[in-house]
Amino acid sequence: MKHFIYLMLLFCPLAACAQEGQEGSVAPAAIEGSGKAFGDDAYSKGDYATAISAYEHLIANEGVAPELYYNLGNAYYKSGEIAKAILNYERALLLDPSDSDTRFNLELARTKTIDKVSDGFKLFLTQWVESVINVASMHTWAVIGAAAFILMLVALLLLFFGKSVALRKAAMALSVLMLVLCLFSNIAAKHHYDALNVRNMAIIMNASVTAKSTPDDSGTSLFVIHEGRKVRVSDDTMKEWKEIELEDGTVGWIPTSALEII
Repeated sequence: MKHFIYLMLLFCPLAACAQEGQEGSVAPAAIEGSGKAFGDDAYSKGDYATAISAYEHLIANEGVAPELYYNLGNAYYKSGEIAKAILNYERALLLDPSDSDTRFNLELARTKTIDKVSDGFKLFLTQWVESVINVASMHTWAVIGAAAFILMLVALLLLFFGKSVALRKAAMALSVLMLVLCLFSNIAAKHHYDALNVRNMAIIMNASVTAKSTPDDSGTSLFVIHEGRKVRVSDDTMKEWKEIELEDGTVGWIPTSALEII
């Protein structure tokens, strides 16, 4: 069934690779006007600082792209900056949730963090639905939903105007199947749309941060979390402090400077 879904969505994981080499240095001015190949070349030579500067320059000046965030995450990972690597892998997955390479590298980076978080509290059905939704991007699901809707209309025409009983039975089955696929595709597309537009997930960037009961340093200390931890920002109304929520529903206030929104 998994292979059938992959084939139906014409899903093909993105791949990228790089080789380690000796570190070098390039003047910042050389980055101006350079393309992705410049960053890739620096990465392949082990000059991760230059690669990072090149990828960040491209993102800032030419727009976001999943492969840029993926490569930037790799460069940060090689540089030992795990929190920034996780942040950029997460941003890459927002744009292309179907990329198995990015997802694998994200899980690898998470093994380097202090806080080991498990999704075991999630129901198996919830995890399975999320894995199916992540098979394709928002745009792909939208296309699938539109195609399913058209096929459903065709099936309904055959159902009402078909001359044979066998044809009408097949049309009935097809119309129901396409209705289900259309509804699920729209739900999946909406899920990705919300993830892209309701940016309330963040990565802890400080080595460690103590969550407080109130948005000030005098508040009661509740718990400590470490860099690379993914949290949900539940209250974004204050400038200097953010209320965060952990996977188990625990909430607390931390300084805004301690996190970065995905």
